[in-house]
Amino acid sequence: MTDASRPGTHDGGTDDAARVSLALDGTREAPVIRLNGPGDPAEAAAAILARAEALTAADTRVLRIGVEADPDTAGRLLALGAARRIGGGVEILPGLLWQCAARWLPAARPPFPELFTVTQGRRHPLRPETPAGTVYARTIPWLGRRLSFRTLTEPGDVILFSTWMNDPRVAAVWQETGTLEAHAAYIAQLQADPATLPLLGCLDGAPFGYFELYWARESRLGPLYESGPYDRGWHVAIGDDAVRGRPYLSAWLPSLMHYLFLDEPRTQRIVGEPRADHAQQIWNLHASGFATIATVDFPHKRAALVALSRAHFVRDRLWVPGAAAADAAPRPPSVPV
Repeated sequence: MTDASRPGTHDGGTDDAARVSLALDGTREAPVIRLNGPGDPAEAAAAILARAEALTAADTRVLRIGVEADPDTAGRLLALGAARRIGGGVEILPGLLWQCAARWLPAARPPFPELFTVTQGRRHPLRPETPAGTVYARTIPWLGRRLSFRTLTEPGDVILFSTWMNDPRVAAVWQETGTLEAHAAYIAQLQADPATLPLLGCLDGAPFGYFELYWARESRLGPLYESGPYDRGWHVAIGDDAVRGRPYLSAWLPSLMHYLFLDEPRTQRIVGEPRADHAQQIWNLHASGFATIATVDFPHKRAALVALSRAHFVRDRLWVPGAAAADAAPRPPSVPV
């Protein structure tokens, strides 16, 4: 396999990456990215990570990606946690790359110091300040579009949320019909609470769905199972009817899980609580790597408690469409020898 190219802008990067010249050699299972000529180490590392992402975004068979680059660029990859040193060089492992927050989080931040407190009788870590703006972005190769998640801070966001909540199809699940004023107050309350994070999912900048993230221990779900201090949960409402079907689901669902694992490296489990009788949603979750671990009762519904572990997401490369299927191709070891 041989390829020479000049990669363009990557998600979270700059146009400077377009000036970096790379060559691609090796095999499908063990490609090698070679940096052609000297350059800025940060720009070169960004371009190498963009190429590594492209190689692993839809293929579970890549075992390792060799990197031939100057010491400063190699050191940058090591510092970002996307590569390991082996022999006299460095190599990128898919399991390291896809846990490299700087690649997909425009404003990646270090883990918040751990200090426990008690809220309404529930002991949990203090949570960091709620972010603002775009929190995650990546290009979806099978759609050829840029997917991102951002906070509801732009004019018209609450109007769009209110429109979706009053859509009969969404209202049947969410039961949050109401006035614009009521919905504005609802979003403001969530934004003021560090335990929750309301987001809009966008394709090429156009919103298509609403995502409500929460820390599980402080939520209504927390007392109903043995929640970990960094477990997170989520709710979703797809407002744009055009963004439905397997190609879109396989884009936004693993990307949302990816964001949650990147945002807090101590998060080992993501949970959900779909209606127990919502067979299609539960099937979609199982097909994406979630497992039903219990049935729980709320005043307004009986729910299936579903969970996805970081180990499963990383080991089985669940960002790749179909990777969780029973007949999926065997994955190579996470850490080759």
